[in-house]
Amino acid sequence: MRNRIFSGMRPTGSLHIGHLSVLQNWAALQDEYECYFGIVDWHALTTGYEDKLDLKALIREMALDWLSVGIDPEKSAVFIQSQVKEHAELHLLFSMFTPISWLERVPTYKDQLQQLGNEGKDLHTYGFLGYPLLQAADILVYKAKAVPVGEDQIPHIELCREVGRRFNYLYGNVFPEPQALIGKVPLLPGVDGRKMSKSYNNAISLTASTEEINIRVKQMITDPERLRKDDPGHPEVCVVSKFHHIYTPDVKRVEEECCAGKIGCVACKKYLAENIDKVLAPYRERRLFWDEDGKVEKVLQEGAEKARITAAATMAEVRSALGI
Repeated sequence: MRNRIFSGMRPTGSLHIGHLSVLQNWAALQDEYECYFGIVDWHALTTGYEDKLDLKALIREMALDWLSVGIDPEKSAVFIQSQVKEHAELHLLFSMFTPISWLERVPTYKDQLQQLGNEGKDLHTYGFLGYPLLQAADILVYKAKAVPVGEDQIPHIELCREVGRRFNYLYGNVFPEPQALIGKVPLLPGVDGRKMSKSYNNAISLTASTEEINIRVKQMITDPERLRKDDPGHPEVCVVSKFHHIYTPDVKRVEEECCAGKIGCVACKKYLAENIDKVLAPYRERRLFWDEDGKVEKVLQEGAEKARITAAATMAEVRSALGI
């Protein structure tokens, strides 16, 4: 049997091309691992409990994005977290023996508590404090051996490993110790140079049309010292250049021409827009296929059924170990 992977995303808003490398990494792992990919709607409530999110619509859009990029329901279980109740049961059982200090020391807890607190959100809730423990349950209920994450998520995986070890020590060997699979995830800025985010209105959506891509790329910040198109450019301070490094195969030529003043910013942006469009065009086409009536709903239903079978088997072991 192949080793298992679990990973998930919160359905809090539209995905943009900053998420693309993560999804491409997931798609590449499908032939090597038994994959469980969860749309983690309970996690969306840990910070958005007051936001009255249209979760049903957001979940469907996220599923469409995943399928369009290449997540294959024939190879992977694609499901909604809240439709597999075993996640909640295991989270509850983990909470019985997990020290509060373990949760308080997770770096993102204090960081987000301060950051989102400054934005007026009250995050002094158990749901927010305990979300890394729910994340551990998400992973361990499938006995995942590996979790594809960015470097900022490594402390969460270490907490997951500690929780699994503590359970095994107290009740018997049930859980593996999952390893973090660190993917190369380039940090793309928004078109204005800030962090790419829907809330900043500076993102290029995964569903962007050719026209929308052209508009967004034209908005990108370029070298402020370059006043004429034949002035020597400085790619290291240009937002456009950061995107060229991801989407343009002959980026070295483009940068050399920029530094020599042989290509102006307008032409440079036009070329970038064409390259981004080449990447997103097949995803738009595949999305149309999956957006037909009932297809997404069927994928999510079948994915939940598959996930429940695996999760139920794990929980049978857990209950037996606990004597309940």
